Amino acid sequence: MPLPRWLATINKHTFNKMEIRKGSRPVLIHVGRSSGKRYETPLDAHPVDNGYLFIMNYGTRSDWCRNILAAGSATLRLEGKEVALSAPRVVDTAEAYQLLPADFKAPPNWVGVEECLRMDLAA
Repeated sequence: MPLPRWLATINKHTFNKMEIRKGSRPVLIHVGRSSGKRYETPLDAHPVDNGYLFIMNYGTRSDWCRNILAAGSATLRLEGKEVALSAPRVVDTAEAYQLLPADFKAPPNWVGVEECLRMDLAA
């Protein structure tokens, strides 16, 4: 079971804003599925063949995940550059973690990560 929604809400309204201001973390830029508003979510972006993998600590119920799946695309701001991403798909951790380097440290089991979001570099 992913981390609780109340913790996601705290992160979304407090810690995410601080991380974005710092400017040191990758930021996933996406559009709201209902509002059409632009959102920015700081996340760890793990490079994989032809794209990136994102660990979903809060599962597929996360707004950012639902927005990206609905839109079919997003933009990743990484080290001051923006990269267009497409073809979002949810993959289970067993498949996802095999794509990452051997020294990748997975979240602890108590976090309950079951799935990841994989996206391709846009053509």
